[in-house]
Amino acid sequence: MAPKAVFAMNPGLERRFFDPELTRRLTELVDLDPARVIRDWADAPEDTELAVTAWGAPVLDEAALTRLPRLRAVIHAAGSVRSMLPEAAWQRELRVTSAAHANALPVAEFTLAAILFAGKDVISISRAFTANQGRAEKGATLGNYGRTVGIVGASLVGARVIELLRPFDLGVLVYDPYLSAERATELGATKIEDLVELARRSDVFSLHAPSIPATNGMISAAVLAALPDGATVINTARPSIVDNDALTAELVSGRLQGFLDVTDPEPLPAGHPLYGLPNVFLTPHLAGSAGNELLRMGAAAVAEVERFVAGQPPAHPVRAADLARIA
Repeated sequence: MAPKAVFAMNPGLERRFFDPELTRRLTELVDLDPARVIRDWADAPEDTELAVTAWGAPVLDEAALTRLPRLRAVIHAAGSVRSMLPEAAWQRELRVTSAAHANALPVAEFTLAAILFAGKDVISISRAFTANQGRAEKGATLGNYGRTVGIVGASLVGARVIELLRPFDLGVLVYDPYLSAERATELGATKIEDLVELARRSDVFSLHAPSIPATNGMISAAVLAALPDGATVINTARPSIVDNDALTAELVSGRLQGFLDVTDPEPLPAGHPLYGLPNVFLTPHLAGSAGNELLRMGAAAVAEVERFVAGQPPAHPVRAADLARIA
């Protein structure tokens, strides 16, 4: 008999993560009513064995676990599971998987574009070219040949960015306390032990650390001050890892450039000094999966359900021990 399964997420997301073909595959694997999406575990059948979750899934607390004694797996079609699974869920030793690896790809692609645009000074030149109706200066430092990219955090996204940079004539440095020098070399980067030293050597400074207590404010005023004049800061991670007042001051001064997909607060209030700066490119949390990219995460979840049904180990498990260093 096929395992009993439920969708648990914000209603409507089931159609965005799972198109008709992915839904068909799911319903062939498990006993799932694709028209039923729960926002409260009290609405789940008591014989539920597997939950396919995404954004807006209810917290799987002790009461929910007691009510669902047969629940064995949570297949998360999105990224972080931290807010959804409190300590009680981890004590139950559930099989937990995440599609964070699938979400990492569009963020890495967005970052790659930002890095290459930074080297060509696309922000300033485009705005000057438009404002002057066809006239813009091209500086002597323009170009991507031989530039150095500093990566903060060899996370799923950070590691993928390093891999995507392989074909380019760029030097790549990385700071990550959990990364060995050997693994950094395998990825295509050189490990730097000190964050200030990384900043000092970086023309482009790209942030990919998770938002955890240990990273709060790690990109301090001192780190930002160490960046060379004209360097570009790219943040597609979380604003909490940056001293945002110090970053704003650097950007307002014009000393640094910024590609910021996340800000504090988000969005910035009307009249904020970062709006309209010629050296700042702001986007509204655009880098992560959106539109048809959600189907990639849905496909990753279906693949994990297939492995579960076949009795195979998960391809992308999340373990309690990982939570101290992942988003």
